[in-house]
Amino acid sequence: MTLLDQIKETGIVAVIRGASKENIIPIANALKSGGVTALEITLETPRVLSTIEKLSAELGDEVIVGAGTVLDPETARAAIMAGAKFVFSPTTNIETIKMTKRYGVLSIPGALTPTEILTAFENGADLIKVFPANVFGPKYLKDVHGPLPQIPLMPTGGVNLENLGDFVRAGAVAAGIGSNLVNTKREINEQYLAELEQTARAYSQAFKEAKR
Repeated sequence: MTLLDQIKETGIVAVIRGASKENIIPIANALKSGGVTALEITLETPRVLSTIEKLSAELGDEVIVGAGTVLDPETARAAIMAGAKFVFSPTTNIETIKMTKRYGVLSIPGALTPTEILTAFENGADLIKVFPANVFGPKYLKDVHGPLPQIPLMPTGGVNLENLGDFVRAGAVAAGIGSNLVNTKREINEQYLAELEQTARAYSQAFKEAKR
């Protein structure tokens, strides 16, 4: 099974902002226990490459480690060298897509309009992050999916337990979940990690039920 197939099967990509080298492993383990194994570590976090490197080294066989908020090809290459297996971007940057594919890594750029979505796909993107998804909602995703059914879409931004099923039924093959799933502003203690595992399990189950 390819990495893309694995992401489609589990359906949930955890968007993790502000994690540190000290707390990334406990967070990842809690998510994994709850059934979420695709983890996007956003690159605006200080010293984030060392965090990606640690996560890849310790749990790289158990979770899919990716980099997020990648704005240019140079940053994409640095993240890949640190161990990222997929590269997320908030926008469509053709050179970033090319760099990502050059190293055989999944390219998941952000796009919103049909033109942006098709342009990203034509230039090698494996999966399109429809962002920000909450601006237009599930109906917009369904309308875009109609004439472009060959393009896999992953809504990100404002996706939660209440609307996840609607997005999946509208054609989403996966969904990116940020602070509604992982909130690193809270104290990362045993109670929080137990809650995180439960929340991850709830998202996993909601995705599977919507797919059925």
